[in-house]
Amino acid sequence: MIDFDTLEKGQQIGSTTVFVNRADLVRYAGASGDFNPIHWNERFATEVGLPGVIAHGMFTMGAAVQLVTDWAQDPGAIVDYQTRFTKPVPVADPAGTNPSETRGTAIEVVGTIGALDTEARTARVDLVVSVEGTKVLVKAQAVVQL
Repeated sequence: MIDFDTLEKGQQIGSTTVFVNRADLVRYAGASGDFNPIHWNERFATEVGLPGVIAHGMFTMGAAVQLVTDWAQDPGAIVDYQTRFTKPVPVADPAGTNPSETRGTAIEVVGTIGALDTEARTARVDLVVSVEGTKVLVKAQAVVQL
């Protein structure tokens, strides 16, 4: 259980690395119904100007907020979550290997307390979400009711 009174602005809540591979994209497409070919067809993705197949934005957003969910120990405690998508997350072809056995693209997530509201007893967690040092989400913020 998190003690609200011990939290401080600027305090890091943790960090994680989430890996996404092509098999993950196929599973996410099936679950979400988003079968846009930029998420599975290399030729199509490059023809529309992308570096190759890219992860679904909502997959990236959902993967990033897992850090906050784990920290809060209650997904229902997250009362608001928003972000802006800034860069695509390329997911390389595993080059003939079994896609389910490759780790894939590493998405780095770091969470820090950005603001505290003592009256509402909420903490805003600011997330830095990057791939190979490039931020792929900006203003990723989750408000947690404690």
